[in-house]
Amino acid sequence: MQFDVWAPQADRVTLQCDGATRALERDPERVGWWTGRAQAVDGTRYGFGLDGGAVLPDPRSRRQPDGPDGLSAVVDHGRYAWRTPWQGRGLPGAVLYELHVGTYTREGTLDAAAERLDHLAELGITHVELMPLTPVPGRHGWGYDGVAPWAVHEPYGGPEALKRFVDRAHELGLGVVLDVVHNHLGPSGNHLPAFGPYFTDTHQTPWGAAVNLDAPGSDEVRAYFLESALAWLRDYRLDGLRLDAVHALHDTRARHFLEELSAAVDGLAAEVGRPLFLVAESDLNDPRIITPRGEHGLGLHAQWNDDFHHALHTALTGESQGYYADFARAPLAALAKTLNRGYFHDGTYSSFRGRDHGRPLDRGRVGAHRLLGYSQTHDQIGNRAQGDRLSATLSPGLLACAATLTLTAPSTPMLFMGEEWAAGTPWQYFTDHTDPELAEAVRQGRRREFAAHGWAEEDVPDPQDPATRERSCLDWSEPEREPHARVLSWYRRLIGLRRELPDLTAPDLADTKVAYDEEGRWLAFRRGDVRVAVNLGKQPAAIPLGTGRLRVLAAWDPVLAPGPDGLLQVPGESCVVLTQA
Repeated sequence: MQFDVWAPQADRVTLQCDGATRALERDPERVGWWTGRAQAVDGTRYGFGLDGGAVLPDPRSRRQPDGPDGLSAVVDHGRYAWRTPWQGRGLPGAVLYELHVGTYTREGTLDAAAERLDHLAELGITHVELMPLTPVPGRHGWGYDGVAPWAVHEPYGGPEALKRFVDRAHELGLGVVLDVVHNHLGPSGNHLPAFGPYFTDTHQTPWGAAVNLDAPGSDEVRAYFLESALAWLRDYRLDGLRLDAVHALHDTRARHFLEELSAAVDGLAAEVGRPLFLVAESDLNDPRIITPRGEHGLGLHAQWNDDFHHALHTALTGESQGYYADFARAPLAALAKTLNRGYFHDGTYSSFRGRDHGRPLDRGRVGAHRLLGYSQTHDQIGNRAQGDRLSATLSPGLLACAATLTLTAPSTPMLFMGEEWAAGTPWQYFTDHTDPELAEAVRQGRRREFAAHGWAEEDVPDPQDPATRERSCLDWSEPEREPHARVLSWYRRLIGLRRELPDLTAPDLADTKVAYDEEGRWLAFRRGDVRVAVNLGKQPAAIPLGTGRLRVLAAWDPVLAPGPDGLLQVPGESCVVLTQA
């Protein structure tokens, strides 16, 4: 078997393979690369030594059986016999479901999660979006401080377990999307700097020096992350990738890394004969990210739309701190704008940022499905001091309103695990750092962060306490009892309507007509023949839906179709979906 490693700064590189050490030779055709051969099979342990130093894991390791600091292991992807033929499932018409493997079940493994996938198929979900799977220190964590961007966290089950998970998902008709992190690596177990200029001080990020996408040596670094992305899609038969915080990918080159990545993914899709897509997390409100490359965009297929979340959250809760301040002045007006124009900040002034922010979407060129809309995500729950979900403070009726707006809006809807039954469990920030100093730094940093917002130290969960993760695990007995069962039934009905009614997946943002009353706390909109009305107030509201015969398709509380005056009487904290009779 051939072993290769990029180590341009080394004078001598050795391979330790299955207990034996041998010298590698410089590759005459690739500058900075070292190569050699050794006997190896699936599972063989190996690592690289640089200039007589300690043996380090392979930067392109496919498996880390003993964690980020241990030796790498060879993975023979050809050994797995795929059971399920799969033609792929694209993004248009999708309903995504964000899932954290470590808390979706108490067991916290991919195999245990796979046993619960029938619940998602019955719900009507089309794609499971897995939070990051790359190795992290210890057993449990969110995944965003991972290293080894080709490998699967061993406590989750490793590479074979991910294949079994994907196989089961595809058997049920579910696509699988993976959250990947290209903007930084974790602070523990990151050995890349020993091998080469993977990071640069030319740019700074919240995590320190930026990934080197444009400084000397960046050709190989770009290839490193690009090939990692393609490997996930090819070797594990994934359907898409969610790219974490692309605004932290600093790249001044004429061809941006994201453009290069999107072209490579489109090329792989043509090669394998099934749709593949990339979804960006971005707070830039820059439509060029999701504009096709042929129209001078970066060519990503979709992006998370936090503006929709912020407007909806503010309308539901009345919260106005931090970035919610921009939306709290007139939350229903902000929500109406996101329903019709996509972004709320499209060149408008942001008090949170102290400057103008964003630019308008060209609604004639950017389809509505390219924006993901949601009422809750791992970030928006877990980055609250106590990880409280909307269900901790809102009535079932308001939760139904949130679901209705998310699942009937023009954007592609995404749910966060447990949301569909108003889970009573929180989802908190937890870590399992094995370095005591790092663990204490994270613990104290979390307390300082929330102390600045008025939280008492004892009210901020300790990320390192195993009980923090335990509290965050879903309780699978909840969906069987009230009020959870009723909320779950409502989600099923809404997802069913989205599947049945073409108007609810129509791509034209401009076709969404919205009316609202800020003081009355109601909002209504029309998409083709479909009408949606939500009353966020406690008192009944008379909501004008226009003349013409309408038929109720779904109502949280009993309602009568509008009379000749076009007014629909909607109970407080309730919602309804109608269509032309």
